[in-house]
This record gives sequence, structure tokens and C-alpha cells, in this order.
Amino acid sequence: MTDLLDFVSLSLLPPWCWRVAADWLRRGDSPGVVFRRLADGCPPRESDRVGEVRSLAADAIRRANTASIAAISWSDAAYPAALTTIVDPPPVLWSRGRPDVMSAPSVAIVGSRAASPYGLAVAEQLAADLAASGVVIVSGLARGVDSAAHRGALSGGGRTVAVLGSGADVIYPPEHAALAAAIDRTGAVVSELVPGTGPQQWFFPLRNRIISGLSRAVVVIEASEKSGSLITARCALDQGRDVLAVPGNVLTGRSRGAHALLKDGAKIVESADDILEELGMAPAVRPSDAAVPVRGRDPIIDSLVPGETSDLDEISERSGLNSSRLLPRLFELEMQGLVRRVGGGRFMRVDRTC
Repeated sequence: MTDLLDFVSLSLLPPWCWRVAADWLRRGDSPGVVFRRLADGCPPRESDRVGEVRSLAADAIRRANTASIAAISWSDAAYPAALTTIVDPPPVLWSRGRPDVMSAPSVAIVGSRAASPYGLAVAEQLAADLAASGVVIVSGLARGVDSAAHRGALSGGGRTVAVLGSGADVIYPPEHAALAAAIDRTGAVVSELVPGTGPQQWFFPLRNRIISGLSRAVVVIEASEKSGSLITARCALDQGRDVLAVPGNVLTGRSRGAHALLKDGAKIVESADDILEELGMAPAVRPSDAAVPVRGRDPIIDSLVPGETSDLDEISERSGLNSSRLLPRLFELEMQGLVRRVGGGRFMRVDRTC
């Protein structure tokens, strides 16, 4: 409980602190030490600054408990491993629904809030097809492409994650409350902002790094030259994620941003198979096709030392797999009981005796 209070306190400091906090936490410093060190350097510098922030953090935890919102701190084993790889991971994720869904292979679908019927139809179809192949769809619950992607995933019987620019208990736009409730049943509605936080304009670009950070790839649909979706695409490139784009009508200007991405080398998307191919995934997943790793021959298993924990960078270096290939394989091995995830985005090998 003390660690959670410290992590929530860290999340209440200015966002510029989070990258520094992540560096210190990765170095092994405790969240309490990191919080006090950063709080002392944040204005205002009154003597009770630490006490005030910790009081706000305690209130946030109580509100979350009342609203059945899970607080997942950076050190929690449930914290998405993909997010631990970005330079400024949120100290805490607040989640409604089923937070475990964030550990599955995911693709973000983002685009215009004022999408055309074509853009909405493409977003919904791509999401439905990807969800049917076991991919989790990540988006921002906004009007237009985002909500179409969420609905497509649900219509395909799949799972989806909505990342908010407000508290997890403050649905914006409000007309998407029913959609958020539907997402809760099989997926998750998440935010880095404490419960009760209302939407502010500057929160939305900030949350885009989480949308891309949770995903192996970002697909952009109908993004204009000034679209917020391009922020998500830039975050994805900075984080080493794949960026793909759907071509649009050249006469309307709705897709100039997406077309610019294509000119810069983003892969063109005409169907879900294009996305799955880019990720090295088969168009459909059948139980008979699942590969069963052989102990001692799987590069990830071989890279893990029994009894010791390793982070993603260490596993990647030893196995020769980059993060886009590594995360889904770790998830598969975890499901098969060969690998166990521990706090802080670290993994360990599970050796069984016969």
C-alpha cells in the first residue's frame, strides 16, 4: 500500500518528471525516494508540498476503490510490459474492466474525429478482422475513427482497450458511456489520470504515447495534416513501433496526413492481412497451428537464467528478437506456464521438475 501511495504521488507531479522518475526507478531507487527527490524540486517549494501531494494521492486511491477502478503501479506484475519500454511510462494506470487484456498482442487504430463514412467503415472492418484473429484493438474512445474501431472489435467478438484523456470514471465524450460500459465487459478502459479528473485539451496529446506504447503497431485512418493521430504516429516511431496507414480520397484533404506517412515509408493497409503480415502473425489463429516451444531450443527460454529476473532489453539482447517480436512470444510462453512476469516489466523462466 505504501508503494502504491508513492507511485500515485509520483503521477500527480508534472509530466516532465515521469521520464526522470522512470530512469531512477529502473536504476533501483524506491518510489518513495524518487517522489521526495522530485517533489522537492517542483514549485511551489513549501515545506508541506510532500504532505499535500500524498494526501491527494490517498484521496485518489479511495475514489478508485469506491468506483471499482484498479490502480496498477509501475512495479505491479499486472502493469503492461509494453509500456515499461517507453521513456516516460505513467507511474500508475487506472483501469476499469479487465486490465489483463493489455498484456495481449495489440494494434492501435486511430484517425479523424470527423471521419467520412468510408473512414468509419474501414476502421470498423479492420478492427473486426483483427479482433477475430486474436489481436486487441487499442484506441482513444473519441468520436469518429476511434469509436468505430472499438465497435468493430466488439462486433467481431474481440477485445479492445480505450485510453482516456480524463479519469477512468469520467467518460468523454459523454455519449460514449454505453460504449465504454460494453468495452469493460471483455476489455479495459484505462487512464494515467487519477479518478475524477475531467478532460482537458492538453491531456489528449499526452495520452497518445500510451495508445502507441500499448501497441505493436499503429494504423492511421483519414488523418489530416494537423490531425492528433499524427502525434500518436510520431510517438509510435519514437517507441520503435510499426506505423501503417490507410490510403484515402485525394480530393477531400481528409487523408493528407496519412498519405504523408505513406510517402515517408509507412506500410499501406488495404486489409487486416496487411497488418498481420507486418507483425509476423498469421491471418487466423487455430489451436492446431500453435507452435509449442521445445525447452532448451527456444531463444527466449535460453536467454532467461533460472531463478533470475530479466527485463525486456536484456531478453532482446540475448535472444536477438526486437520488442515487436519479443512481446507476443513472451505472452505465449507465459500462457504456457514457461515464463512468469514479475513487477517492473521483468520476466523469469519457470523450470518444472518431472
